[in-house]
Amino acid sequence: MRDETIFLFSFYAGLRTKKFAALKRGDIFAENGNVRKQFILSAAQSKGGNTRTVYLNQRFLRRALAEYAAGRNLSDPNRALFESQKGGHFSANTMCQLFLDIYKAVGLKDASSHSGRCTYITRLANKGVSVRLLAEQAGHSHNSTTQRYIDVNAEQLSAAVELL
Repeated sequence: MRDETIFLFSFYAGLRTKKFAALKRGDIFAENGNVRKQFILSAAQSKGGNTRTVYLNQRFLRRALAEYAAGRNLSDPNRALFESQKGGHFSANTMCQLFLDIYKAVGLKDASSHSGRCTYITRLANKGVSVRLLAEQAGHSHNSTTQRYIDVNAEQLSAAVELL
């Protein structure tokens, strides 16, 4: 359940692995135990040094987080959201290794801990979300950084000409 939720978090929140490895239960769950609709990454938690709001997808991610929380004691908001085998926070390296293990187990060879983030940005771009909004969601200061994440494929190219 933990690994599945980590995987979904990667694909539906678009955070860098280091960010969600360090999340605390209080970041995601309100005092009443409900999953928040959004949470704040502080400037210290952000690669760019800027505070930003991360919105949690209702249909998949918030539901998965609620299922993950079932049966867990959420009373300590400072405990790691995703606990390692030792019971504390994952290190960034250990979280990256977990992703490599998950991808290897399902037969994906060229995937990395960053694959969920890239897929998140590409999927939103494919749905017509503007690069400016994508940059904000990803925490990028420049649209050009975000554009490098967007994979272009034959399906997109074919759909683009049909817009005429």
